Amino acid sequence: MKLDDFDFELPLELIAQSPAAKRTASRLLHLDGATGAIADRRFGDIRQLIAPGDVMVFNNTRVLKARLIGRKKTGGRIEVLIERVLAGGSALAQVRASHAPREGSVLVLADAVEATVIERCGEFYRLRFENCDDVFAVLDRYGAVPLPPYITHTPETVDEERYQTVYASASGAVAAPTAGLHFDEPLLESLRQRGVSTAYLTLHVGAGTFQPVRVQNLAEHEMHSEWYHVPQATVDAIAQAQRRGGRVVAVGTTSLRALETAAAGGELVAGYGESKLFIMPGYRFRIVERLITNFHLPKSTLLMLVSAFGGMDNIRRAYRHAVEQRYRFFSYGDAMLIEKATS
Repeated sequence: MKLDDFDFELPLELIAQSPAAKRTASRLLHLDGATGAIADRRFGDIRQLIAPGDVMVFNNTRVLKARLIGRKKTGGRIEVLIERVLAGGSALAQVRASHAPREGSVLVLADAVEATVIERCGEFYRLRFENCDDVFAVLDRYGAVPLPPYITHTPETVDEERYQTVYASASGAVAAPTAGLHFDEPLLESLRQRGVSTAYLTLHVGAGTFQPVRVQNLAEHEMHSEWYHVPQATVDAIAQAQRRGGRVVAVGTTSLRALETAAAGGELVAGYGESKLFIMPGYRFRIVERLITNFHLPKSTLLMLVSAFGGMDNIRRAYRHAVEQRYRFFSYGDAMLIEKATS
């Protein structure tokens, strides 16, 4: 398949720059992948669309304040985006500077913390934070919310709350699992009262989620790696739902990728690991039957994933409809509920 197969025209004014007034106030486009039927709804309709006995699987990753502004000790402005916190006061990071920093050079971050460049690791640098064993505490004090590049305003106080799910608990992501941003506590409780099970896993979304695909032949694309954990309690909740005839609803592409990675051997198993799963049309889904997701960028791996799940022609029609009906796109935008295509 070719990269251009996943392109579409998107007016810039449809890229949401701020969240809806209330988490549940966004719109919801319901696509039945089996029939191709499309329906315009409100996100609160999820209460009726998810059936008793279904199990919803959420990604509980928590977004770090991963962006740090600083300078090289020798001068020159830099911007650091933490990709992953490592042991021993170190981290993997992207570093933007007029000249690439050399091994051994010292970065002064937020005029408060020094970090030494230990080595280059592909597109990342391994940094050691000096006199610091808790990188998470440094980020919480001095960092900024790493809003996606298509959101143009400087992060504000509202972003610290709204670019985070209400159930976020495991710190480590540099981008939000945005399908979960539409849920608030009353909606979650009403789903439980309806007889819908809820389960959680962790996949720490990396900055690679925003990296463009740079090859035309998709067979040559190498997916970025993201750490995940699927607990035994989640495996058990899914098994129980399946035994009673319920369906597995992934809340977000990250939840879907974690589940499908954990089921790569044929059945779902609990555990930790790295996911580099690249899902494109032709992929056979083992676990997930329904997907809640936002609208994704042209030519992105996430658009390829939803095209595999809902059917390429169905997704093309749904996206054309969304543009015509002025849905809001990307992280702060509206949502889709997609029923898996039958072939």
